[in-house]
Amino acid sequence: MNPIYLDCNATSPIEPEVADLMRHYVTHEFGNAGSRTHEMGRQAAKAVNEARQQIANLVEAEISDVVFTSGATESSNLAILGLASFAKGEGKTHIISTSTEHKATLEPLERLASQGFEVELLPVDQKGRVTADQVEKAIRPETFLITVIHGNNETGVLNPVAEIADLLESKGEGIFFHVDAAQTFGKIITPLSHQRIDMMSISSHKIYGPKGIGALLIRTRDFHRPPLEPLMLGGGQERGLRPGTLPVHLIAGFGKAADLALKHKDKRESQCKEVREAAIKIFNELGAQINGDNENTLTHTLNVSIPGINSEAAIITLKEVAYISNGSACTSENYTLSHVLLAMDLPEERVEGAIRLSWSHLTPNFAWEPIKLCLETLLKND
Repeated sequence: MNPIYLDCNATSPIEPEVADLMRHYVTHEFGNAGSRTHEMGRQAAKAVNEARQQIANLVEAEISDVVFTSGATESSNLAILGLASFAKGEGKTHIISTSTEHKATLEPLERLASQGFEVELLPVDQKGRVTADQVEKAIRPETFLITVIHGNNETGVLNPVAEIADLLESKGEGIFFHVDAAQTFGKIITPLSHQRIDMMSISSHKIYGPKGIGALLIRTRDFHRPPLEPLMLGGGQERGLRPGTLPVHLIAGFGKAADLALKHKDKRESQCKEVREAAIKIFNELGAQINGDNENTLTHTLNVSIPGINSEAAIITLKEVAYISNGSACTSENYTLSHVLLAMDLPEERVEGAIRLSWSHLTPNFAWEPIKLCLETLLKND
């Protein structure tokens, strides 16, 4: 029996309909969307525009709001670093974020801090959440950007981005709001549809689409968009913000994945919730501690620590049964203690034992008993 794949927060399996559509654009309609002089180019451009609309539909955005990138990491870099020149010109240097952000946010913020910007990372509670009240108290006249992760990639904890957006409607003049929605786009719709979210980083391979394509959604507010400068030069694609030939097959796949996410959201969420309930039952029997907020959480993610078990040992023990992780795929090649869990002020031993399991509606039905048996054996041996 093959191990069950429980690392969907790192990357998700691809929907068969998405793969079929991509194959068509690789082998048949492979024209360049920038080629306006012939039908293949026009058909490619049509496919790109259709995908933009499908993606925009998920968060009540305009088709022109969608700027394609290589993924959420590039999108967050563009949103954060792309505002720096404008902010300096306005004499604004203060940025608000949280201590549990993805590295795709934290490292660009470190870059700006080295250039003289003041980056304020708000602490989270022991469940891993920040509050809108904390954000409000941190705002200053020189604040120009607030960037907050919606669903944490390690714990699944959901931050109150809609409440923060509500706050900014009345008290956020001159402040841009960026949300890292890599884990929630296509899964949670209402908060991300808030029109006071100025920029949103999203990724295809987290919603059962292909790797290598994502987008930065950039909304117009008061007839103006955030004044971003591109990180790369060399072409006028994507309103001059992201030069390079558009990968039509990836974009079409992303659009199809977004369309399917909108159509099947409730069914998928119900399936993921059932898996989570079964997982919690098994881990409760093992005496596990849930790392995160069991109420404000993604239904497809569970982060737990089992007293007496080290995460690296658990991963090795389970390798013939399940594929799991002990942190973000972006940093797990060289394991270090999770900055997310440490920011939650959890004991170091608990952080060392933390494992992350994440699944999807495409996860086949499976029994949790083999996983439980392996971990019980590990406990006895220790």
